[in-house]
Amino acid sequence: MGSTAAASSLPASAGSGENLVLILDYGSQYTHLITRRVRQLGVLSLCVSGTAPLAALEGLRPRAIVLSGGPHSVHATGAPTFPEGFLDFADGAGAHVLGVCYGMQLLVQSLGGAVEPGERQEYGKMNVEVTASSSALYGEAETGKRQTVWMSHGDEVVKLPEGFEVVARSVQGAVAAIENQEKRFYGLQYHPEVTHSPQGMETLRRFLFDVCGIKADWKMQDVLDEEIKTIQSMVDPDEHVICALSGGVDSTVAATLVHKAIGDRLHCVFVDNGLLRYKERERVMSTFESDLHLPVTCVDASEQFLSKLKGVEDPEQKRKIIGREFIAVFDDFAHKLEQKIGKRPEYLVQGTLYPDVIESCPPPGSGRTHSHTIKSHHNVGGLPKDMKLKLIEPLKLLFKDEVRKLGSILDVPDSFLKRHPFPGPGLAVRVLGDVTKGNALDTLRQVDEIFVQAIKDAGLYDKIWQAFAVFLPVQTVGVQGDQRTHSNAVVLRAITSEDGMTADWSLHAAPLLQPRLASTNMATRRLHLAHPQHRRWPLARCGHLH
Repeated sequence: MGSTAAASSLPASAGSGENLVLILDYGSQYTHLITRRVRQLGVLSLCVSGTAPLAALEGLRPRAIVLSGGPHSVHATGAPTFPEGFLDFADGAGAHVLGVCYGMQLLVQSLGGAVEPGERQEYGKMNVEVTASSSALYGEAETGKRQTVWMSHGDEVVKLPEGFEVVARSVQGAVAAIENQEKRFYGLQYHPEVTHSPQGMETLRRFLFDVCGIKADWKMQDVLDEEIKTIQSMVDPDEHVICALSGGVDSTVAATLVHKAIGDRLHCVFVDNGLLRYKERERVMSTFESDLHLPVTCVDASEQFLSKLKGVEDPEQKRKIIGREFIAVFDDFAHKLEQKIGKRPEYLVQGTLYPDVIESCPPPGSGRTHSHTIKSHHNVGGLPKDMKLKLIEPLKLLFKDEVRKLGSILDVPDSFLKRHPFPGPGLAVRVLGDVTKGNALDTLRQVDEIFVQAIKDAGLYDKIWQAFAVFLPVQTVGVQGDQRTHSNAVVLRAITSEDGMTADWSLHAAPLLQPRLASTNMATRRLHLAHPQHRRWPLARCGHLH
């Protein structure tokens, strides 16, 4: 899935519609944004590895195929390229092909053109001028006009394949856009998907609707209906399913969706791993019972998790340990459930999202040459190979904002849908170092609770995508009463995001975050924030959050 989708992970009807956009990923940091932009225009887009074998695309008949950018040069040994037979596949599907940045250069080279190291290497904002009078990508009204775009290339096209036309050039003279309307090939040297290309969305709109003739018919209700059918066809009428509920939006929406599909054959389990937020267990269980009416069993496995984490400092190792222990808990729960109902559950439901998979897995068969594992999640990269339960991940095609829309259709309470994201490994990844050392977890819980409550009191909670505290393995000097103190520091973070793939610091929270760091011996009593209710300032102001 994500940038590494295989045919088996695609929805059953993904290739049967007339309006599918397939995106081949060649490693650009912006590839996921192309997927997002197409979906924002109301069109289903799926992202797969650009080097995956053609068999992975079997059954798909995309109306449009986008070749993404990437960090490689088409001249480099081992540079990624599309699979053998791809051009015939695209022609047979009647698909229009759009190459973006590296994707354009790959298209040009593969069709007999020439790409060379550029004398005019272009990075960042650049003006381009539409030079053709009959451009399909821009239209006649744009001929002779300039627009600002985001460039990122060292190589440039120096010779076009037969039948192609240059339709736009940069102000430095480099080829910026090409077309072969007869063969349905198009190319953009710049990135239309980023906000730094202000007219890029309009160009994508023209390509999808005017050039390709695609209809904007992808809706969340369709996603819901399709996933219910998929789950019902996957799970036999007499089979039972376990759902791992974390208390977050993702797992809750996943559980609600599966419950709608198979009813009481779903058995939810909420694991207290000792790494939860302040009073999280009590609050979440209350919500499950009173608002969502989901059948949930709470398992206290805090001692089990913390004993395994004792002395572990490496964050990746912590994630792996937590992943293994979660699966151990689920296996034990499945065994006990089998004794109760007389049949062992075969499936485990998880709220894995599109960003989880994109960030966790390099493209298959790539040798990690054009993508890097950013992190492994307990529900993606941390799963043991010998796991007995089969996975159901109904949200893995969706971004966070899309999950919230789906949850709204499923009547999940709005207050629950607006909860800030909380990582699967819990506070283990917010304590830098050994989570069992000293009172790090208790301190972090109290600081986090005070911080988030202050944000709610200020009416800012819904304007911030995620706010949390981090416990640092460094100490700072502070004053408590009239005494000098020396204790660990905590950092407060507040960010904005749309889909969890990119983020920036929150401007709304800036007044609250003037003292970015506070001494923990002060924070355990009261975290003094720059808010009308918290006028006093901590004396330890060492560091800034960005």
